[in-house]
Amino acid sequence: MSNTSLSSVGRNGAGTPPWQTASAILARARVRVARSQDRWLHSRTKGLGNGKFITSESFTVGGRRWCLKYYPDGCSSSYPSYISIFLGLDRTENVNEVSARYKISLLHHDGEPVPLYSKDSQYCYTFSNNGPQGFPQFITRKDLEESAYLKDDVFSIKCEVTLPKEIFTEPTSLLAEVPPSDMHQHLGRLLLGGEGSDVRFKVGGETFAAHRWLLAARSSVFMAEFFGPVKEKTAVCVKISDMEAKVFKAMLHFIYTDSLPYIDDVEAATMPQHLLVAADRYNLERLKLICVEKLSNLLDTNTAATTFALAEQHYSCRGLKAICFKFLASPGNIPKAVMATDGFEHLRSSCPSVLKELVAKLAPRDP
Repeated sequence: MSNTSLSSVGRNGAGTPPWQTASAILARARVRVARSQDRWLHSRTKGLGNGKFITSESFTVGGRRWCLKYYPDGCSSSYPSYISIFLGLDRTENVNEVSARYKISLLHHDGEPVPLYSKDSQYCYTFSNNGPQGFPQFITRKDLEESAYLKDDVFSIKCEVTLPKEIFTEPTSLLAEVPPSDMHQHLGRLLLGGEGSDVRFKVGGETFAAHRWLLAARSSVFMAEFFGPVKEKTAVCVKISDMEAKVFKAMLHFIYTDSLPYIDDVEAATMPQHLLVAADRYNLERLKLICVEKLSNLLDTNTAATTFALAEQHYSCRGLKAICFKFLASPGNIPKAVMATDGFEHLRSSCPSVLKELVAKLAPRDP
């Protein structure tokens, strides 16, 4: 990713930058929230180049300065047709790490967020000077240009940053500061080392060592399997034949650390789908919600039909199904691009009634 200076990009003859910023800070009982609203001039940024970004004016929350990084032509070669938006610490900030939850929204002309293009991180993420966090597939340029949200070459983006109050409160005593919990790190090392393991799983030609008590504490399915009335008293090796090894490994990582492992761009679209199946199978509710959020953010013409089928077949994910409906109902999404995908064929064969419902909803109505 490369930065392009604002002096050479996005300025008109009057010297106006490609955005205008208004920020406000709201203090609450347990958290502090900053809201930044930026108005971008689309034609002044379009064509900047893939992987290049423009940095917004900074805003302050928790005593630290933040900014948005706006990629009008996508943040990498994997997302050439998308507008990518990331949140990061200002380059002048010299801090190691700070945790924050964030939400980035495209706004209606009345200032209200557009639900389909309001992306929420859901959980606190760690920020540092090493790089920003955000949404590589925030909206396609085509969808923005054909929408009512781009008016007179201007569209508005709102960013909300929420920090735990403890991040910016001053010390009240000379006692050593209590560090954040690192239990997940210890349990992650326990998984990697396998010390004290009492069960092994054979999955796709690989073997994984684990601990019954921890699996049972995290999953009611494992609790019933290992400690229920029909428990596996003597089984020390469990064979799983209907799951890929990399998916089971990622699920184990979540069970032990309550977080997902690093997922590269190649697996970014498919791994959340497989993990959603695994989370439903082993009743890992938080993992299900994380996967639903990731699938919503990654929704495009290649994944819409498959994601729609997943939401319908397995999980009663009404929110995800509704988001798929909205996406497929957007102008230009359904007729050819989606129908040409393998996911659409899967939807046709596995959920014919749902396909009929979808076609009925998308069919033009008489005035």
